[in-house]
Amino acid sequence: MRVSKSLLCVAALSTVALAALPTIRVQAPRTPPANVTHSVQDNFIGISYELSSFDTLWGTNADKIPVPMQNYLHNLVARLSKPLRIRVGGNGMDGSTYHRSYKDSMLELPDPDAYFNDIPANFGPVLFDVMNAMYDKVGPMQFMIGLSMRNGHDFTNIVELGQDAVAALGDRLDSMLLGNEPDLYAGHGERDAYSIEDYIPELGAAIEDLTEGGALTAGIPKIGGPTICCSWSLHDILDAGMDKLPYNYYTLQRYPNHACSGVNERNTNLTHYQMHVNVGPYLSWNEPGMERARNLGVPVVMTEYNSVSCGGTNISETFTMSMWAVDVGLKAAATGYSAVYLHTREHGIQYNLFDPVTPETSLDFGWRTGSPYYAALFLAEVTSPEGNIVVDLDINNSTTDADAKVAGYALYSASDRTQEKLVFFNWDESDIQPFRIAANVTDKVEVRLLTAPSLVETKEITWAGQTIGDHGNLEGEQKTTEIFCQDGCIVNVPGPGAALVILNPNVVLFSGNSTLVGSYLGSGALSGAQTAAWWWMGTVAVSLVPLLL
Repeated sequence: MRVSKSLLCVAALSTVALAALPTIRVQAPRTPPANVTHSVQDNFIGISYELSSFDTLWGTNADKIPVPMQNYLHNLVARLSKPLRIRVGGNGMDGSTYHRSYKDSMLELPDPDAYFNDIPANFGPVLFDVMNAMYDKVGPMQFMIGLSMRNGHDFTNIVELGQDAVAALGDRLDSMLLGNEPDLYAGHGERDAYSIEDYIPELGAAIEDLTEGGALTAGIPKIGGPTICCSWSLHDILDAGMDKLPYNYYTLQRYPNHACSGVNERNTNLTHYQMHVNVGPYLSWNEPGMERARNLGVPVVMTEYNSVSCGGTNISETFTMSMWAVDVGLKAAATGYSAVYLHTREHGIQYNLFDPVTPETSLDFGWRTGSPYYAALFLAEVTSPEGNIVVDLDINNSTTDADAKVAGYALYSASDRTQEKLVFFNWDESDIQPFRIAANVTDKVEVRLLTAPSLVETKEITWAGQTIGDHGNLEGEQKTTEIFCQDGCIVNVPGPGAALVILNPNVVLFSGNSTLVGSYLGSGALSGAQTAAWWWMGTVAVSLVPLLL
């Protein structure tokens, strides 16, 4: 893989801009507003998996770890300075049963006729073996796992699960999510007339049992929740008593639309996802609760998001969703969330980040990359090791004007509040959108682009000039454009597309080959020695890149 940097002068860019859309003058303050203090860490983006399909993606045991998944994950790990966030949970895990006796395989699906949006599993400790094996191959990760609350009277099973998770994962275990969408338990027939008043005492009892069983340690919060989606509010739950319980995260999950009753005009409306004005309301549905959480000092995390719940629709695999997922991630960072997790499910789900050819052949090459994965790549590069404060610039009144075809963000260092980066969006397919950066902001900028031929494209998507191959590998020349900017400059964003613009010369973009396992090694799992050898060669290759530029 080659790394390319091209140098462009302002005059050349201005000539191109004459044939483009009207130039937008970017007004980005040198420091964030004084009242904006929320920052996000470098590992703001995470990946969420359903338990029921986890073995088809990560492998059935620690000796059968699919090469493509190693590459997909390492592409993200390589762009982060902190552990990649991984969640294993979902509706299926909330209805699943842990068996310590399962030693040979990760899980079994006991009900072949299970509702496809709620697939229960019987699973065992091999789950943790596989998680640790993947960590050892691709690098640092921090794990969240789900604990069921569907049986509110007997917590024996989740205590055993918690005990074994702590013993197996150790410091790699970030949190245990107690319950999944409890606000839907009654509506889905899981519990009779279930309310917040029923929920809070059960939380207390579960946490007490987990603590007595050694899965939790008094004084060290390791529980996340409530993981509500729909009908309860975080503020009401905190007021009812959850604020007194030892949580390390308050968790929400939300989709803009659903396809639970089939395809309709609303869940196939692609235009909705091309409007920046819709992102704020989508994320602010629990704003009073988030404010309460800030006052309590507990981070709020979106443990699951994607385009259309219940499996997506035909719009879910388009380039629109690459751009939308980036926009949502940045807006979430700007509005108080501390992390967001893009959700992926079993084979064939339309919003998936990645799919093997079949669920049974995950060790083979030929995987399909979904459009949301490119958003994960972008979001993995957009943050800095010291963390960032993110501010929506409201370009062209995009937060209130439904006709706006652009949006933009400024990112500031969390340590000294200096301006580091800009992000621009152009949803107008008709032409290039020029964004003018004022004089005396920086001597030069570096630009990487997220692009596709159209908003409905599903395959020809590139990040920094690269696309994803059939084993999770980055293909093509990594492209970064440098523009002299002391007297001001123009950044041209293709339509459609998004741009990451580096203003601060101290910010270092990831450069090199993040593909962990090369195609020449063939399909199947690698030994630890093979993985280590490839990683060493990759490190040497990356270290030589600056000398070759």
